[in-house]
Amino acid sequence: MKLKGIGLFALGTLFGLEGIKLLSSKDAKKVYSHCTAGVLRIKDSILDQVTTLQENCNDIYEEAKDINEERTQKEEDTEE
Repeated sequence: MKLKGIGLFALGTLFGLEGIKLLSSKDAKKVYSHCTAGVLRIKDSILDQVTTLQENCNDIYEEAKDINEERTQKEEDTEE
């Protein structure tokens, strides 16, 4: 039983060390760089869309305020 546990531990350590080497290889770093670049492009696209949405919301808000001011003015005029 002890020998099996020690063997599994040694095998796990060996696979772990090889995994670290694989993840820090030049090819893996290239993949990480390409993935990160893609995420940055997506972020820029989303920020552009959010800016457009905010501008549209501000326009709608200002128009709604104008409508309410006109309505209030009409009500005041009819009361007189």
